[in-house]
Amino acid sequence: MSKLKGILLTQGMHGMISQVEGLAKALDLDFTHHKVELSSFWKMIPPKYTPISKNVYNKINQNEFDIIISCGRKSVIPSIHLKNTANKKVFNIHIQDPKVDLNHFDFIVAPEHDSLIGQNVISTKGAIHYLTENEIRENKDYLKSFIKNDERKIWTLIMGGPTKYYDYSTKNMKHIFTSLYKILKKYDFQLVVIPSMRTPINTIHYAKEFFGYNHTVIMDVDKKAYLSALAIAENIVVTCDSSSMISEAALTGKPIYIAGILPKKNDKRFQKFRNLFRELNITRNLGEEIENWNYQKLDETNRVANIIKQKLNF
Repeated sequence: MSKLKGILLTQGMHGMISQVEGLAKALDLDFTHHKVELSSFWKMIPPKYTPISKNVYNKINQNEFDIIISCGRKSVIPSIHLKNTANKKVFNIHIQDPKVDLNHFDFIVAPEHDSLIGQNVISTKGAIHYLTENEIRENKDYLKSFIKNDERKIWTLIMGGPTKYYDYSTKNMKHIFTSLYKILKKYDFQLVVIPSMRTPINTIHYAKEFFGYNHTVIMDVDKKAYLSALAIAENIVVTCDSSSMISEAALTGKPIYIAGILPKKNDKRFQKFRNLFRELNITRNLGEEIENWNYQKLDETNRVANIIKQKLNF
């Protein structure tokens, strides 16, 4: 039996790509990814005030598909329109709160901290994503040529980037780096620093300057380095701005410390997410006493995919 065909719609941000591709792979779809571009006027208008029309977005060159998986505000209207105008039965799945009538979609996949309720809503603990345990294992040795070859145990710091809630100022980064440095010095750990697509280049250089030659700072965005760092780390530290990367790290079952940044504005939703992960015994805050703990590995992507497969009977 041939695979179902899927089209993935996002604004092109890493966190969104990770979520739609993760679900598409878990559903075993033959998929293509499309970056959504809205017409200039409609970029500024919320989806609930936007007409469901082909004039709202640039044409998506894909005619044959069975499932649409979308994520992000800009992909809401294209997903609904493509479903409505398809020449056959098409299922559409939106990840995150679409901020429109939920009945426009067959499934909504949203984290618990969004507090979204509906018959077609599948709530998740954190974000779904595209990482798998196999990928992490397969890339374990990738960083061997980068890291210092000694007996020290490894900690990994995964950095996100500035958002409207969190500022990557030198002051904020210095606070995180200093907290980590004290731990590394006390317990003689080796640090591996992994940047993401959102990490400012000056922050990466500052990390290199701060931690020096005795630790490893990966200067470029490198998925294999990211996977390898997750595999070899004894403990993982993730900056508080990235719910996606905290969720990805939870796939490892390893202790995760959250590196906090004072918010610029009310970050209640993100606090709710972090409180949930703490209640699940997944995370602690950087600066708390160092300890080892265990929790059930979090694989929400496959759990969600299995629910959808059962409901769609494939």
